[in-house]
Amino acid sequence: MIKAITILQIIFAIILTTLILIQNKEGGLSGVFGGAQSGNVYRTKRGMEKTIAILTIIFAIIFLGISFVNIWLQA
Repeated sequence: MIKAITILQIIFAIILTTLILIQNKEGGLSGVFGGAQSGNVYRTKRGMEKTIAILTIIFAIIFLGISFVNIWLQA
């Protein structure tokens, strides 16, 4: 049982990492050093961008729950 939870946790970690990396925020490293001047405009997320953001939140909550279950089972 613990091994299955651990494998599930690894799968969700990979999916969550992929979803986070897919999101485009301020053009990558150029925004860190001030290269992206158009990044000062705030806008709402629409379409696929909104779907990816919602999926990221859902997978983060599921990953957190699986992590707590894994800790509880190993204690």
